[in-house]
Amino acid sequence: MKHHSVIVLAIIVVALAIALLVFSKPSSLAYVEAGTIAKDVRSFQELSDRFTDLAEEKGAVYAYEILKRASLPPNTDLHLLGHVVGDELYKQKSVEGIADCTQDFRNACSHSIVIGTLGEFGNGALDAIREACKKAPGGSGAYTMCFHGLGHGVLAFNEYDFARTQEFCEKTGTEEYNNREYAECMGGAVMEIISGGGHDQKTWGEKRGTYLFREEPLSLCQDDFFDERTRAMCYTYITPFLFEAAGGNLGRPLPQDFERGFRFCAELPEGSIRDMCFGGFGKEFLVLAQDRDVRRIEDMTQDQMLTVHSWCELAHDEVGTNECILSAMQSAYWGGENKPDAAILLCSVANEEYRERCFESLAEEVGTYVEDVEYRKNFCSIIAPEYQDTCEGTLL
Repeated sequence: MKHHSVIVLAIIVVALAIALLVFSKPSSLAYVEAGTIAKDVRSFQELSDRFTDLAEEKGAVYAYEILKRASLPPNTDLHLLGHVVGDELYKQKSVEGIADCTQDFRNACSHSIVIGTLGEFGNGALDAIREACKKAPGGSGAYTMCFHGLGHGVLAFNEYDFARTQEFCEKTGTEEYNNREYAECMGGAVMEIISGGGHDQKTWGEKRGTYLFREEPLSLCQDDFFDERTRAMCYTYITPFLFEAAGGNLGRPLPQDFERGFRFCAELPEGSIRDMCFGGFGKEFLVLAQDRDVRRIEDMTQDQMLTVHSWCELAHDEVGTNECILSAMQSAYWGGENKPDAAILLCSVANEEYRERCFESLAEEVGTYVEDVEYRKNFCSIIAPEYQDTCEGTLL
């Protein structure tokens, strides 16, 4: 009888173990493609094709889960891959797909949804796009950043014509958000003309040369397509082309390219536009220091942050270096979407002449994007002690 009971107990234990394997779906079993999807991949296009195939076979939501976990080659553009999967999500669920989006990959999913909406419904899609952007996942900055993604699509939809793009983007602006939608839309268009082309490679290649000139790399931002509401955004997003104009490889720019690129900004007259031009480098440096893996920003090390600082110092301009560091800090915090730890680390390792302003600006970022009082208290308690009183005065 006792032997029989032991056998029954053993059967129950085995059954429970099998049930756990089947129903708990640990990531090692449920997301097996994470370890194989990039195996022997030879190009970004090949990797994109693999994610497209996976999204078609198992659904875009599943493909996003693989993208979160996949072992990928260094310097893979995760944001652009997020767009690739997002395009498939729109095909599968239309605008309702935004309910499945997360803020991962720097809002690539919601960007794809609004781009898809524009492509399907054209110029009459603005109301639907605005409603979709209001549902974009993330904090208080997610709504306006959604229009950055739209800007990519608007330029492509208008056959890479900046005049028509400007006309559409201007309609997005509202007084409620101080026309931030308009500025973000134009910023997305700048980013698209520099490194886009996924929608129509041939037309993009032809039009790119009519707007971007290596001998005058800032000329696009000085064009009449931009006004006082949007010009600063152009200088923020023109940075990768400055690397190119300096002789660098857009896919893997080097410190000497950064140093030469900074010189274009240094030639501008002192003021906010010059500051924005320098600042644009910081947002690029943070991601480049982490091999473009935006999934791992919160895991960045002290050495990586010191690398960001060393690159910012290649501006050889105190104001320029400061603006670069502040932009990198904002990119690390990402409007409160990331934990503050990476941004705190970046400020902590700054040289003395930049450290105080970095912490002050980070506190201002927290004040802009986070209303929770306990979050604010905790934030002020974990930064360097000498800055805690100022932090509390700003946030509490």
